[in-house]
Amino acid sequence: MLVKALLCKTFGPPESLVVEEVEDPRPGPGQVVIDVHACAVNFPDLLIIQDKYQFKPQLPFSPGGEVAGVIGAVGEGVGGVAVGDRVLASTGWGGLAEKVVIDAAGVIPVPEGIDLVHASAFLYAYGTSHHALKDRAGLRAGETLLVLGAAGGVGLSAVELGAAMGAVVIAAASSEDKLELCRSYGAAMTVNYATEDLRATVKELTGGAGVDVVYDPVGGPYSEPALRSMAWDGRFLVIGFAAGDIPRIPLNLPLLKGCSVVGVFWGAFAGKEPERHRQSLNELVGWWQEGRLRPHVSSTYPLDRAAEAIRELADRKAKGKVVVIVRPG
Repeated sequence: MLVKALLCKTFGPPESLVVEEVEDPRPGPGQVVIDVHACAVNFPDLLIIQDKYQFKPQLPFSPGGEVAGVIGAVGEGVGGVAVGDRVLASTGWGGLAEKVVIDAAGVIPVPEGIDLVHASAFLYAYGTSHHALKDRAGLRAGETLLVLGAAGGVGLSAVELGAAMGAVVIAAASSEDKLELCRSYGAAMTVNYATEDLRATVKELTGGAGVDVVYDPVGGPYSEPALRSMAWDGRFLVIGFAAGDIPRIPLNLPLLKGCSVVGVFWGAFAGKEPERHRQSLNELVGWWQEGRLRPHVSSTYPLDRAAEAIRELADRKAKGKVVVIVRPG
């Protein structure tokens, strides 16, 4: 039996990807097969198909690291999950296909009443932002949080979680429609850094006090002015580099500000501290079930057009999450 998959057969842009039929995957000991219903697209998908990511799967492979679907088969020794269970999972890659194999320990039940499209858009963004704001920054109620790239997948989750944790959130993005979305997710103030000077506007919004925490998934030209906008004892969270350029920060700035520059690598955290990771997920899923979190899916594509979904992300047009619907219905 064959199944459809989006394949990276040679490294390059999204347009180099092709949809072809591949062998039906089988689970090994301790593994399950997920019949993928939806796969969210994330920035690592763009990097991995260009051979710019820290993980380098052997060609050919399918990108797609965040899926939701139904357990289709279980391998030897698997307990706790069964065929027919609705689950979500972080796969690393392989998710933009009709089926994907993953270790059974990595699947998470999807709560009743939550559709699989939105379930596929939950794990990366909220997992990253929860780990960043709670574990790495120790964000406290009443502090001021500046989120760069605030309308993107991880950015919007940081806006929402920051507001839920009692912070005063300043959302920075590149257009008014993106900022309007941020306001609807809890941003108290906004900066359009396409038309406004980021540092000057943040100084004005904070009355010169600066911000306690910066959440930066963008990098490029925005990192240094954001760091210069920090309050004493602030925490600058390095999430990623969606702008493409890794900034070179003058080290005198953390000294003068008395602030910390803190790396956030959620995937490594999940692997190195599985118990804390599971506790984090349990808290997030609980908030989700209570209606305190609402993943925002701005656009969807069928599997045959999955390359277009990655292109939308590459062009920084996405608001919230972009999802490929592999199995409609």
